[in-house]
Amino acid sequence: MSIVNAAFATAVSIAERRRGKPAAGIYAGRPIISIQRSLLAFRSTNWIAIVSGFFEPVLYLLSFGVGIGAMVGTITVAGHVLSYTAFVAPALLATSAMNGAVYDSTFNVYFKMHFGKLYNTMLSTSLGPLDVALGEIAWALLRGLIYAAGFMAVVAAMGLIMSPWAILAIPACLLIAFGFAAVGMGITSYMKSFQQLNRIQFFILPMFLFSGTFTPLSVYPQWAQWVIEAFPLWHAVELVRGIMLGNLYAGLLWHVLYFSVMVIGGLIFTTRRLTSLFMR
Repeated sequence: MSIVNAAFATAVSIAERRRGKPAAGIYAGRPIISIQRSLLAFRSTNWIAIVSGFFEPVLYLLSFGVGIGAMVGTITVAGHVLSYTAFVAPALLATSAMNGAVYDSTFNVYFKMHFGKLYNTMLSTSLGPLDVALGEIAWALLRGLIYAAGFMAVVAAMGLIMSPWAILAIPACLLIAFGFAAVGMGITSYMKSFQQLNRIQFFILPMFLFSGTFTPLSVYPQWAQWVIEAFPLWHAVELVRGIMLGNLYAGLLWHVLYFSVMVIGGLIFTTRRLTSLFMR
């Protein structure tokens, strides 16, 4: 009973400290608790799924970049003459950050929400919906960082780093992962079955194929270019490709702004959704 009493006393103390402060009803200032729980789960079996996800973009790089690249030869982007492998690599880096964030904030969150009933338990403590959202998104960010850093190491080993500015691609990938994770978690809260999660893949696959990942945007007709430019992955690819080529121009700030809006809007959306689901 002493442990239970201590936990209860801690929860009461936290609630009292937050009373009267901004967002007191939805935020206890302890998203680290959710991250710690994810780390404990990672030490058991989740590491297999996370590590296996790293190999997907590497295989694409070897098959498309090296394989098809041998037939394509060079390609010109923003005045830079590149091998096709060097053209594809930044896009796959952006894609790996997206995949790590999306899969963790969708399938993983769905299981915790509907099978593990984890959020019901967490929100019955002093934690608020924003603590849970930030904790889950931070874990998805960590997964995106692992994918991005690992893939960057492979790209460097293949001699595909075109500029010292390429190091900035890592924080860019974190911003990309943050945007996708914040929105993805909110969308997942509306899913009622695993089959409905296939709808997410329905949007991810076209983005992956047509967001300038394997071909320049200019090869598509004008109407298709307008559609593609609305895809978040296109903004991610353009941002990472510009950084890795050392082509730093003012237009990159537009892509940063795009994901900043995704992050803020996604956090608000997810927090309100969790509040409506679990704080009635």
